[in-house]
Amino acid sequence: MNRFERLLSSSDVVILDGAMGTMLMARGLQAGEAPERMNMEHPEIVAEIHREYIQAGSNIVLTNTFGANRFRLKRHGLDNQVREINLTAARLARQVADEFGEDVVVAGDIGPTGEMMKPLGTLTFEDAKQAFAEQAAALSSGGVDVIWIETMSDVNEVKAAIEGVKSVTRLPIVASMSFESRGRTMMGNTPEQLVELGRQYQLSAVGANCGKGPQELENAIAKMRAFDPEITLIAKANAGIPKLIEGNLVYDGTPEVMADHAEKVSQFGVHFIGACCGSTPAHIKAMAEVLKKEG
Repeated sequence: MNRFERLLSSSDVVILDGAMGTMLMARGLQAGEAPERMNMEHPEIVAEIHREYIQAGSNIVLTNTFGANRFRLKRHGLDNQVREINLTAARLARQVADEFGEDVVVAGDIGPTGEMMKPLGTLTFEDAKQAFAEQAAALSSGGVDVIWIETMSDVNEVKAAIEGVKSVTRLPIVASMSFESRGRTMMGNTPEQLVELGRQYQLSAVGANCGKGPQELENAIAKMRAFDPEITLIAKANAGIPKLIEGNLVYDGTPEVMADHAEKVSQFGVHFIGACCGSTPAHIKAMAEVLKKEG
């Protein structure tokens, strides 16, 4: 068993981290800039954010590589640095996690390509698979414990990611999708479809993240649990709903709101609970505290 597999076999709820982009923007990242560039230019800032989440109670930290695939990085002229960026981010998170002993897990974060897959777009399954494999190979080399596929809206892209990852590493894999107000992803996929995919590929866990706040995510999680009472679940909601205030996106979910959300999803037997956009270590601390009381 590696560190992630030990956490997976535990009967306790596992606390994930919160938003990376939100924290980076609070520390100087400008809108439109690639968050992944910070791994190279300001590693001390990324490291400190990982450290703050662990100190707040996170058992798992995700690498700063959400958009570190060749398609997203090309928008910033960084597509020739895919391996370097992912490798650096993985090593950075690993170094911080190891400061806290063997109880903190590093997850290699893989987000969507940002491209539409055929037939609606031009991205082929094979090209997507190769891009995800390229990213996963570097994350694996950097020492992550699990590959964390998240914020997907198309099950075909999830399949491409899983197959790409499996082609280069034997690390455990989890996957989560972002569900909208009608209980489906932007591409019309259902929570039940993701659960079926998890079974097909023997994923370690599936779940929901991002989306339109805690309420919608709770609905998606409830559907997954009803569809499969045994599946291992992930819940990583945004900190409420974003509002534009003086040109800035501000999320209305306080730490107390997110703590209440954590308590609700824990009642569905969710094993991995954290937060997504708009969240901070303060949110994670409040969530961890309420979950410890539940336990």
